[in-house]
Amino acid sequence: MNAALRMLAARRSSAPGRWSPPAWFRVAAVLVSIAAAPAAFGADDAAAPPPSEFSNLDSRIQDTKSEVIELNRDLMVLEEELLFPASTQVAVFVSMDVGKLFELDSVQVKLDDKQVAAYLYTPSEVQALHRGGVQRVYLGNLKAGSHELVAFFTGGGPHRRDYKRGTTAKFDKGTDPKYIELRIKDSTGKLQPEFDVKIWPGPSP
Repeated sequence: MNAALRMLAARRSSAPGRWSPPAWFRVAAVLVSIAAAPAAFGADDAAAPPPSEFSNLDSRIQDTKSEVIELNRDLMVLEEELLFPASTQVAVFVSMDVGKLFELDSVQVKLDDKQVAAYLYTPSEVQALHRGGVQRVYLGNLKAGSHELVAFFTGGGPHRRDYKRGTTAKFDKGTDPKYIELRIKDSTGKLQPEFDVKIWPGPSP
């Protein structure tokens, strides 16, 4: 228990201003609740508590579980902010708007001639993209200036032939986060898939 509190205190001191005091007190309260909960089961020498007390205890445990889930989410957000600050952050996403012209197998991403991501898809992941899902395939840091992104897509093309295509985009990185979407689309006029890159000015695609 004390070790957990010391660990969170160290995280808090290393990122001043990123956690508000209410969030910090909520973390401590959750840990205290977790430590105290088992004590309620230790009264072996006393009479069994009435059912209402068991009901209240169960409710407290469920509330504590919800707090722990929320705490984990807060910790993940904090860690991402520390590792990938807005001034250097770049994220690459993949989306699909396709029918029968392309079956995605894998995606490879290069930034400034350096491979930063390579992903092999399962059928269920491809179905999720077909339903409108957007996958973050890369999150990293990039210094300000001009950069080039190259993406390669492999899969099954028209007439079940192996298909590999690439797309390239040049962009400028400033002090704001940069969000890049790799889009896979059907071209019914050309009867083949199309691949392009969209640079998003907003917070996220």
